[in-house]
Amino acid sequence: MKKLNWGILATGKIAETVAKSMKYMESIKENNMELLAVASRSADKAEDFAKRHGVKRAYGSYEELVSDPDIDVVYIATPMSCHYENAKLCLNAGKHVLCEKSVTINAGEFKELIDLAKEKRLFFMEAMWMKCQPAFKKAKEWAESGKVGRIKMIKADFSNVVPFDENDRLFIKNLGGGAILDLGVYPITFVCTFLGTRPEEIHTYSHIGKTKVDFDNSIILKYKDAYGITFCGFDFENENKAIIVGDKGRIVMGNWFHCTAETTLYDDMGNVLDKQVLPFKFNGYEYEIEEVNKCIREEKLESDIITHSDTFDIMKIMETCLNQADVKFK
Repeated sequence: MKKLNWGILATGKIAETVAKSMKYMESIKENNMELLAVASRSADKAEDFAKRHGVKRAYGSYEELVSDPDIDVVYIATPMSCHYENAKLCLNAGKHVLCEKSVTINAGEFKELIDLAKEKRLFFMEAMWMKCQPAFKKAKEWAESGKVGRIKMIKADFSNVVPFDENDRLFIKNLGGGAILDLGVYPITFVCTFLGTRPEEIHTYSHIGKTKVDFDNSIILKYKDAYGITFCGFDFENENKAIIVGDKGRIVMGNWFHCTAETTLYDDMGNVLDKQVLPFKFNGYEYEIEEVNKCIREEKLESDIITHSDTFDIMKIMETCLNQADVKFK
């Protein structure tokens, strides 16, 4: 089995978390992978990151990273507004790509990237770690096997308190700031997984903050016989649960549904039929890394779990939501 060498592009908070998971994966011989290099626009930051995580190579530019002939796949951890250019850089250099979510700031940019990836015969995936986790897969298995009957409603929220800071990317419009792209992608993806990526109607109700980005949003996705109701925002912390309600029962994903290890199945009278606690092997990000490694070794250009078409459709939904909120990045 070919060894896969990873590079990380950028050294922010999410890169720290994913690097730890990669080093865990690297420690298991059977995975046959290595986090070999990291790049930052600052050589000092790259070297500091490399020392803390035991990474052999540190580069002071993204161009140096993608020019390294030993790197097979690059994880992109930059702000959303940079994803398009960063991913294009990697793909043109012949590197497979795992790109942090939201994958781009609009559907058109994503379409260009997947077309380029297909032209270059390279794997490309959005880092929607939620869909790779055991508890999420269990909920999907229950729903698809009819355990809750016909799904009538899904509710999913993701909000937390982020103190206002005009220098934080979340509040900066030209960095793709706002709640929809950063937080809303989770509950919207959750709804679309179970009800489909083509709702009949989309209704967005937003609070636009002083930096002209969406601080919070209530979004309703209407399907023929069902609704998806979501909330996302920086203003307050919600329970952040997800509930799938069918005519024969319901499935509940616990607090912080996108990263929970627990999922519970109820009948239509509220009795617990099954409760699965499926803890992470490490910190939860190992599953998306496993998926990328598996797909590359199988010479796939996309994942069956996080498909290009699903990501594209979800980008279109978020684009509609942003247009309804009158938030335009370009």
